[in-house]
Amino acid sequence: MQATTTESSQTDISAHEFLAFTLGKEEYGIHILKVQELRGYEAPTRIANAPAFIKGVVNLRGIIVPIVDMRIKFNLGTPTYDQFTVVIILNIAGRVMGMVVDSVSDVITLSPEQVKPAPEMGTALNTDHLIGLGTIDERMLILVDIDKLMSSAELGLMDAIAA
Repeated sequence: MQATTTESSQTDISAHEFLAFTLGKEEYGIHILKVQELRGYEAPTRIANAPAFIKGVVNLRGIIVPIVDMRIKFNLGTPTYDQFTVVIILNIAGRVMGMVVDSVSDVITLSPEQVKPAPEMGTALNTDHLIGLGTIDERMLILVDIDKLMSSAELGLMDAIAA
């Protein structure tokens, strides 16, 4: 019985660990459990007729991985690719995909008290993909629910591209 208590408390702790990354001037966070690995940016192979936010695909140890540029997806201006640009390799619903971000800073552990709900924006802005806002000292992280952000329609598109 003791082991079960320890395991569940470890799950609770890891459920609140977020990988912090930047897009433009803002800092975001995604659950660390969704992250498979971090890689430097390499130009992917373009796929004809793919939406602009899908940069293309890369071959990751024999697996074809679609790459999504989050600056384009979030409409944050023209992306630049330099030595700080990082591709976060994610495992979402059994699918492997890459997410291009400007940089990755660290892993942050947030207690439930440090996570505030996302503000209601009405119909002007869809906030369904936000877990909330994480605050630690003077930092504020926009916490993204990556499963909801990569909607099922987009995941279906990713499958078609990876095939």
